[in-house]
Amino acid sequence: MSSSTESSTQAITTAQPSPHVRPPRQRSRRKQRRRGAGMIGANFGSAFEALWASRMRSLLTTLGIIIGVGAVIAVVTLTSGASILINQRLSGLGTNMLIINPGAAVSNGALGAVGTEQSLTRQDADAIAKVSHVTGVTPVLGGSVQIIFGNRNWNTRMQGVYPNFSMIQNWQLAQGRWFTQQDEQDAAPIAILGQTTANSLFGTGVNPIGQTILAHNGSFKVIGVLQAKGATAGLNQDDIVYIPFSAAQIDLSSSQYVNQIQVQVDNANDVSTTQSAITTLLEQRHHITSGQPDDFQVRNANQLVQTAQQLTQILTFLLVGIASISLTVGGIGIMNIMLVSVTERTREIGIRMAIGARRRDVRNQFLIESLALGGIGGVIGIIFGLLLSLLLTLAIGLPFAPSLLAILVAVVISAGVGVVFGLYPAVRASKLDPIEALRTE
Repeated sequence: MSSSTESSTQAITTAQPSPHVRPPRQRSRRKQRRRGAGMIGANFGSAFEALWASRMRSLLTTLGIIIGVGAVIAVVTLTSGASILINQRLSGLGTNMLIINPGAAVSNGALGAVGTEQSLTRQDADAIAKVSHVTGVTPVLGGSVQIIFGNRNWNTRMQGVYPNFSMIQNWQLAQGRWFTQQDEQDAAPIAILGQTTANSLFGTGVNPIGQTILAHNGSFKVIGVLQAKGATAGLNQDDIVYIPFSAAQIDLSSSQYVNQIQVQVDNANDVSTTQSAITTLLEQRHHITSGQPDDFQVRNANQLVQTAQQLTQILTFLLVGIASISLTVGGIGIMNIMLVSVTERTREIGIRMAIGARRRDVRNQFLIESLALGGIGGVIGIIFGLLLSLLLTLAIGLPFAPSLLAILVAVVISAGVGVVFGLYPAVRASKLDPIEALRTE
């Protein structure tokens, strides 16, 4: 009896599955996953083998993608550098600065350019100095002159300004000094030169400080040389000569009108309020009634920055739109080549299907090939665009400011172009009849 019980127990124990043995369904799923991973790996291998076998054709196919992505990267990098440079130049003016220009003159019903009407005076500037939140005001009077030193001469711009002009414009001296309020009261015949003017007139062998230059109807003693600022909106800020405003009224122009008035506000938050107050004050001084156009224009540095940024953005969108055409052409090229590849490899597709390849395996292989074409073209295009933009920024003098976001977007777009334009050829390949494909020579 005991022996029978032991035999039954052993039989039951033998019949029970081992805890380390997976049920048939789990083994099947695991086998399918391994097979799927293996097929994806095989598809990648086959795809790259096919591309490498016709590598010259593959390279030519990606040219559209390379040019399009490279153009986008170069355009975005250049416009980013231009935007940074413009902001740097305009930030030198300060975000709390106002610029007042004369208005546009009307002749025979035609409106002229801004500044063609003489309407601003030194008295206007002195009145503006009393407006709340204004910390500095200077009228600007001047024009183009020829300056002479010894047997050398140079055509430049000469402007008469108040002593606080250096603070308003954030000018720094490389050597010498700026003129004082006493120099302004005495109409002292002294001058401060920009770097370009000093280098062009004196060269490298002569120290400008203490030298006397001839300009227009008088002579001026050089007391300072400014640090370089560069160009803004195509105007070289360093090609300039500054003299006291009272001296400019004697030697440059005896007119009561000035070319411009520059105003510094105590805080950037008060710029709009101060701008409105100055507009109201000038309208009262110029006897402009409600509804009549002003004979002046008041603009702040923030408006200049915003205008520059808007122009940069418009230029960027325009050039990127043009470059996107190249991407589209490149995508069409990928589609055409993939369709040709499907036709050339029809028999190969039939053989693969005959030995067990599923339709989705065939589709995936061609999708991977088109994705690889787009992705490789995008990477080469990024390298090409960065090199091109680096050379251009060095030649033009812009900051090199590549955009990581633009690079990532370019990679995604180039790969997406490959997938989108390769989808139709891939689906067409997967729908081929294996028997008909095998009959193809």
